[in-house]
Amino acid sequence: MSRTVLQLIKEHLVSEQGIARTTGGRPAVLLQLDDHQRRSIGVDIHGWETRVSVATLSGRIIENSYFKTPADPMKTLDVVNQHVEQLRERIPDGGLDGVGVSCRGLVNTRTGVVERGNDPAWWRIPAREYLEARLDIPAHIENNVRAAALGEYHYGSPDVQDAHCLLFVMLDEGIGVSLILKGEIFYGQHMSAGEFGQMIIADRPGPERHDRPGCLERLTANDAICDRYTANDGAASLPGVKDVNSCVRQICHLAMAGDKAAVDTLRETARYLGIGIANIVWGLDPDAVVIDGTCTDAWPLIAPAIQDQFASERDFPSFRNLVLRPSALRGEAAIIGAAALPFQRLFTEGNDSQSSPRGERPRTAVPSPIPETAAGD
Repeated sequence: MSRTVLQLIKEHLVSEQGIARTTGGRPAVLLQLDDHQRRSIGVDIHGWETRVSVATLSGRIIENSYFKTPADPMKTLDVVNQHVEQLRERIPDGGLDGVGVSCRGLVNTRTGVVERGNDPAWWRIPAREYLEARLDIPAHIENNVRAAALGEYHYGSPDVQDAHCLLFVMLDEGIGVSLILKGEIFYGQHMSAGEFGQMIIADRPGPERHDRPGCLERLTANDAICDRYTANDGAASLPGVKDVNSCVRQICHLAMAGDKAAVDTLRETARYLGIGIANIVWGLDPDAVVIDGTCTDAWPLIAPAIQDQFASERDFPSFRNLVLRPSALRGEAAIIGAAALPFQRLFTEGNDSQSSPRGERPRTAVPSPIPETAAGD
């Protein structure tokens, strides 16, 4: 076994998993990520609820806590601090690599500042500085869509893990897009790349949105789906709906059961979504597109409607062999991606004790979920 592998074992990055089969010669030792020692804590801040989770090096969530998100951002960070402190008490000394936080809106990952959140109260909030001062451990702040894209790329379906260019689309109260190029997030000059939700794809917003422009977000986000359904003459009542997410879930279930109003609603939404994605594909030429959102509960209905907006694979290479699939992590991508952020320094240039300077753009390499390899001499 090489000295490099021995050092990785010593640092609890990999562990032995037995001996590989051999047809002759010295058998190799099977290795995989050590899932027993190192831990991180991921935080996913929604407008209505915040989730705090403990994760392993392989992206496995092992413990969760939740709380209703306070209206005040600093109060939210205070409660995050309390939950992290409670969870870290059950992690052995030295086993916690840090905290990764996923936030909505424009996030400057270099400085750890939420420049502008989805809620107006989240304006230039120094989240990293605030948390590190109280927790005395590294904190990493990332936009929720970028965190989810990282989670999907490294821990999702194998058919996107080798993608040269991955386009990740998240639909919830808005629509966000993240681009991963050669395994790293593309941030753009102002840390705001991916705002394709503002793309205008209709000269009018549709009957349910007379006062708003026909941008992709206004036509496909969860509230647009709910508005489109309730405006349909054949719409059924939706008992027990508490928020737009549960509204969309019920519409998906109705559609899969054959409800015409629900089917029409989702197909119309998917048509707009397909137009938007097709425009992005024309410009960026990705090899995989992953969609994350409650609407994927009706994937057999929406996938064909999206693909109907794509150009001919035979005539246009940008659409040839293009992978289109729902998120393999099923709503868990953002929290898994957030929890992976503290581990990224272990798998980039330098060693365990080194991290990038504060002003340097963060590297986004994190471990593969099942990096099983054979190590000989």
